[in-house]
Amino acid sequence: MIEDPPLLQIRRNFPRPTAEQVAAFAGVQAGFVVDAMNGRGAVNYRIKPITTAQSFHGVALPCHTGANDNLAAFGTILAAQPGDVVMCAADSFHEVAVIGDLMLGMMKNAGIAAFVTDGLVRDQIGLRAVGLPCFAAGVTPNSPVRNGPGTVGFPVVMGGVAVSAGDIVVGDEDGVVVVPFARIGETIARLAVVKAAEADFDARVKAGLKVPGFIQAMVDAGRFKEV
Repeated sequence: MIEDPPLLQIRRNFPRPTAEQVAAFAGVQAGFVVDAMNGRGAVNYRIKPITTAQSFHGVALPCHTGANDNLAAFGTILAAQPGDVVMCAADSFHEVAVIGDLMLGMMKNAGIAAFVTDGLVRDQIGLRAVGLPCFAAGVTPNSPVRNGPGTVGFPVVMGGVAVSAGDIVVGDEDGVVVVPFARIGETIARLAVVKAAEADFDARVKAGLKVPGFIQAMVDAGRFKEV
């Protein structure tokens, strides 16, 4: 027989990236971060900004609420450090909201940088007024219960992507990207290459480029067949 789990398990102590590592992602487009990780890392496309405040970066603080519950989401307020991003896994349950404007306001008061969930949220007018980035799979006025069980600070899966405490999360209007803790240094190094390549390509497009070099090279090598 499986024993009932505690109503709420909170893990506060976990390895965190340095302040310099976190700062390296400030203002970086989500797409650039994906490119630095070989084209992957974004959560499911349905998870998009609900508020006008959209761009963010910070340290992942995952929580698992399960379906029709938000006790763990409240628990993140106890465990969060300023700049953390709450990554709330609701098992993609889409019948009730995980949070509303009042909880988002408390998260802002606690210094949390953004809230992301694969579930739903409510109170759009109030959410926008809070001014904190809030990403979700959608909106409903239905409300959850606060019964647990739930976890804070333990690994979760959200939108098809594994999220662990201490990862870095970057978000903008394109979506949300998770950088695993073990790949932070590697990703920062590759971001410099991605930014340089994007700036070069952007300048050439604005100067009138019509056909990229790799396509022209294939044409010149006779690798296209006209039919």
